[in-house]
Amino acid sequence: MSNLKHGIVLFDGDCNFCNSSVQFIIKRDQAMMFQFASLQSEIGQALLGQYEVDRSIDSIVVIQNEKAYTKSTAALQIAKHLDGFWKLLGILRIIPAFMRDPFYNWFAANRYRWFGKQEVCKIPTPEERARFLS
Repeated sequence: MSNLKHGIVLFDGDCNFCNSSVQFIIKRDQAMMFQFASLQSEIGQALLGQYEVDRSIDSIVVIQNEKAYTKSTAALQIAKHLDGFWKLLGILRIIPAFMRDPFYNWFAANRYRWFGKQEVCKIPTPEERARFLS
């Protein structure tokens, strides 16, 4: 079902910040390492089930190398593959997730209040559309 040579980013399709983050990743992923699907999509839900991630999760999930990464670990997994200095953020994985995730959880709990929810979907370019699984 998935191309695990690269990675798949599952994101909250209702979240403005999450959708902006996908655009951010696309612009800095010249190697086209990642494909994307919303958590709410059929394929997103299927992948959560396949990798035994709680289907009610509303945070970012990265599937890579036959493994699912969530929360701050997922964000850092993405960062280490981006162009420019963003890949240096991957070094933050030396900090244990139990220390990183409280900040991530706090941010995630407030993202709708700060950034809102999607009212309409951005129409992707043909190049961008090719990177989406659903």
